[in-house]
Amino acid sequence: MRVLVVDDEAPAVRRLQRLLQDHPLAEFAGSASHAGEALEACLSLHPDVVLLDVEMPGMDGVSAARRMLRLDQPPQIVFVTAFEQYAVDAFDLHALDYLVKPVRAERLDKALRRAAATRQRGRGRRITLSARLGERLLAIPLDEVRVLLAEDKYTCVHYVGGEALIEDSLMSLEERFGEHFVRVHRAALVSRQHLRALVRDPDGHERVEVEGCRVRPEVSRRNLATIRRLLTS
Repeated sequence: MRVLVVDDEAPAVRRLQRLLQDHPLAEFAGSASHAGEALEACLSLHPDVVLLDVEMPGMDGVSAARRMLRLDQPPQIVFVTAFEQYAVDAFDLHALDYLVKPVRAERLDKALRRAAATRQRGRGRRITLSARLGERLLAIPLDEVRVLLAEDKYTCVHYVGGEALIEDSLMSLEERFGEHFVRVHRAALVSRQHLRALVRDPDGHERVEVEGCRVRPEVSRRNLATIRRLLTS
């Protein structure tokens, strides 16, 4: 497993790096000294596990973990800190474990073996989008998504079970999942698999019918030929 260490104290990073290098299940993927750097590292290094300090300058570890859990491929989070009072926050976020400094080798071993077992069980999981409902994170399976609509800085996801807002931009979703969705308008993507028909509304605008969704996004002139081709192929 690839493990990212996030701590603003260099001695703590070096200690964890040494422990990881001696562990049969772990590969030290890199380190970050603050939350912003950690989030960038998650996007570029794709760690399986993040050993995350809580007390850091700027954004704290709990806030950083919330953002990491919204990533398309979220890592497993293990909090590593000298402050036991954050344990409740850790488990509210469904963190894998909570280690108190100084971290003992046998305690880290237990956390990493738990991570490996969880990862093994999770192989083959469906790709999901993460939406926040109050304090709860909702995982929406990608194959249940029918329409994606841009709404200011957010994207509204229309899926089999309803609708929800996510923080990902429409452009980033198109870049990641372009094989699943087609752009019908500058503010709308629809599931390629569930395209059903073109219809004209009373105002003369072309709209697309999508199986399992009451929303009928408008089709721009620029994208009309593409949609017709997909419907006839």
